[in-house]
Amino acid sequence: MIHRFVKKFLRWYDRYDDFNTVFAAFLFSIQIVHLAWLTTNVVLPRLFNIDPVIFSGFFDALVAAVDYTEIPALVATSLVYSRSFKKKANKKDFLYLILLNLQWFHIFWITDEVVLETFNPPGFIINWNVQLAWIAILVDYLEVPVIIETLKRALKVIAR
Repeated sequence: MIHRFVKKFLRWYDRYDDFNTVFAAFLFSIQIVHLAWLTTNVVLPRLFNIDPVIFSGFFDALVAAVDYTEIPALVATSLVYSRSFKKKANKKDFLYLILLNLQWFHIFWITDEVVLETFNPPGFIINWNVQLAWIAILVDYLEVPVIIETLKRALKVIAR
C-alpha cells in the first residue's frame, strides 16, 4: 500500500515538475533569512568580538518562523535533485543531494540555541563544544550553493 502511494506521488510530482521546482526554490530560499541572522548575530560577533548586528524582536520572530520551514524545504529540494538525478545521473545533482542532506545531521545534531549557549556560556568553555558549534555553522552554510542552483533552475522554469 505504501509502495503504491509513493509511486502515485512520484508520478504526480513528475507531472508537475516545473511547479515543484519553483515551489522548492521559494521555500528553500527562505533559509537566507536564517543565514543572515546566523552571520550577523553569531559568526561575525564571535570572529570579531563585536555585538550582534540585528537586535529586532521582529527579526527574531521571523528567524523562528523560518526555522519551521527548513524541514519541508529540505524535503522539497531533495525531491528536485533526486528526480533530476534519476532522469540523468550527474555529479552535480549528487553533490547537491549530499549538501542538502547534511542539513538533517545539523538539524538533529545541534540547534541554534546550542550554538549560542556554546559561544556564550555562563562559565568555562569546553573547547570541543566550540569546535562542534563551528562545524554545525559550517554545515548550515553548505546549503548556500544549493539555494543558488535551485533558484537558477526556478528562474529557467519561470522564463519558459
